[in-house]
Amino acid sequence: MSRFERLKVRGFRRLHDLELELRPLCVLIGANGSGKTSLLDVFSLLAASASGKLAEKISELQGMSALLTADRTLEMSFELAMAVPSYNPLVYDLTLSATAVAYEISEELLTQQRSNRPTPFKHIESAHGDIRYFEANQGLVRPTWEYQPFETALAQVPKMFREPEDFRNRLASSTHYHVLNVEPRAPVRLPQPLRPAPLPGRDGEDLVSCLFYLRESDRDRFESIEDTLKAAFPAFQRLDFPPVAAGTLAMTWKDANFSRPLYMHQLSEGTLRFLWLATLLQSPGLTAVTLLDEPEVSLHPELLNLLAGLLREASARTQLIVATHADRLVRFLQPNEVVTMDLADDGTAQASWADHMDLEEWLKEYSLDEVWRLGRMGGRA
Repeated sequence: MSRFERLKVRGFRRLHDLELELRPLCVLIGANGSGKTSLLDVFSLLAASASGKLAEKISELQGMSALLTADRTLEMSFELAMAVPSYNPLVYDLTLSATAVAYEISEELLTQQRSNRPTPFKHIESAHGDIRYFEANQGLVRPTWEYQPFETALAQVPKMFREPEDFRNRLASSTHYHVLNVEPRAPVRLPQPLRPAPLPGRDGEDLVSCLFYLRESDRDRFESIEDTLKAAFPAFQRLDFPPVAAGTLAMTWKDANFSRPLYMHQLSEGTLRFLWLATLLQSPGLTAVTLLDEPEVSLHPELLNLLAGLLREASARTQLIVATHADRLVRFLQPNEVVTMDLADDGTAQASWADHMDLEEWLKEYSLDEVWRLGRMGGRA
């Protein structure tokens, strides 16, 4: 299976000069302000660039001036490599330069090294508005249609070749999940319209539909989710889906301690968030890259062992990048799953895989979270 295998970032917030190997499960740990969320935002920005929404995402992130490394640069660049089975990786380079009113895509390349060529083969080559892309039997050609200068060529050129299109699709599908909203009128607490839903939604707006369709079409997976809930909450018995109007379902939680089922608005914040996470991480519709920011919020420490197992299992089906502050979650992870984010003396971020550190002797006596608390891995304030 194709996966992204390397990311380089230059000039994005505190990520002034950062390179990171990407693995199936990357759990980012570190102090506040060390660059964890920025790394998730980089993937969100690249995903937007691959789907024709770069300008919208930059605006959402408060504009170029807010994204550039302060006092150090007027441009930001990204390099992302994706493994291709039996071939050399595809490498995507994107450089954005600040202008007086917005930004310019000053360079964009999609290349692949081939054994019979001394230089990389170019699928896309763009510099300062001069855009060329490879077309069969013609080589590199320029667009003949109205080209949008604030969007990438990756999102606009014809989709003719399988590997570049796979790269674009995988990158564009990257999905960023923030802490689930569980306020009284949040979508996850209300009855929901029934519709096809391979995922529970960023705000849990499709949680009922997702679970209902799993129950009807993939009973084993639905029962696996219920088994996870039974392991987390021993009194839990089952989920039910009573209709409340034409095309609208509620969802109830049967608890052994109560004669009547509980509706979603009656569940605690931690219970709702774990239910949403368990559904998300076991959903068959997971996108190529899943970004999770602080999934441990509201969860009892005893649930973090189950969460670690869900993350590990899901990473076989999606590339997971997770930002966390929970040392108890780190206890249930392996060094090859943990990235430590630190700040250098100049205030810029650095990233190091825990299994690249000399921790072997420490791990003979301490758990991984204890090693972190002792300061042997960095990532502390």
